[in-house]
Amino acid sequence: MRPKVTMAEPRSVVITGASRGLGFASACHLYKQGWQVVAAMRSVDAGMEKLREATGAREGDPRLIGVTLDLTDAASVAAAAKSILEMVGAPNGLVHNAGMYPAGMVEETPMSAWEQTFATNLFGPVALTNALLPSMRNAGRGRIVLVSSAAGVRGMPLTSTYSAVKGALERWGESMAGEVAAFGIGVTILVAGFYKTEIITNPRAASHFDFDGPYASHHSAWEKRGFEELAVRIARPPEQFAVRLAEALDDSAPFVKRPVGGEARMLLIANRLMPGAAMHRMTRLMLGLPRFGAMRGGAYPLTASQRAMVFAAKVLPQPVMARLATLAMRFSPAQSAPDESESND
Repeated sequence: MRPKVTMAEPRSVVITGASRGLGFASACHLYKQGWQVVAAMRSVDAGMEKLREATGAREGDPRLIGVTLDLTDAASVAAAAKSILEMVGAPNGLVHNAGMYPAGMVEETPMSAWEQTFATNLFGPVALTNALLPSMRNAGRGRIVLVSSAAGVRGMPLTSTYSAVKGALERWGESMAGEVAAFGIGVTILVAGFYKTEIITNPRAASHFDFDGPYASHHSAWEKRGFEELAVRIARPPEQFAVRLAEALDDSAPFVKRPVGGEARMLLIANRLMPGAAMHRMTRLMLGLPRFGAMRGGAYPLTASQRAMVFAAKVLPQPVMARLATLAMRFSPAQSAPDESESND
């Protein structure tokens, strides 16, 4: 009598932010590749309905499990970790994909946005990892994948908060890799390029741009360069990223850092070969930002018409300038009288 053949249990992977974007595409791809996918997200019911529709999985499929996770809530993180351990035990893979993308200058971005960004993109992932690491150490295996971006390679103007948190995410991953390698656990950092996610298609969803403030010229230069439109044109489908993520889960080295996308690869090479000062200058020129000292004293860069007025004031006699000023006031629209309730103090 032939012995009964049993199928090996599928490998399990936890993916945060699995309800949309790169996380959603990765969850679908890995499920179709035979993985047991634990999709962690804030809105489980809606997210799981989308995942089942995209994968063809039936409700209750043990290879597609939804877990409620709010990375900014310590109790939610602890509850999610408990559910994961009860349902799949020590995961073979842990993918930190969830995050938020606030845009704005350092001064423009409120501290509340900084705190929420670090809670979502760093503190929450650290807490979830710490809750799952004991089981992974006991199992003697596992792969932790951190999804980074160009902002984690080099601090970029207009996205200071996002650059700071992605940089911190990468340094955490590098440090952790040296700590957990002896237990058979590896760490991979994926530097993602442009993919058709909300960060690219709707980059101002969580922006803090002040187009009338001291950085108005910076924003104007950014818009004139058309980088947002260019990013949308060259962005690839998130399904292409999912293929690279699947490959990353099979990495065997203790630590791996690799680009996912041509522009990410070019940035990594440039950052390795060029001095920091050269990278700073290249970034400034590429974004069209004012040169060093151009706005010293708080002055905004003058427009062409304003520069013409300054030049005229220097070369024309004072009586002529006074006559021009009188004519300008005469032909300018009449100002409305102040509201009676307005203070004149």
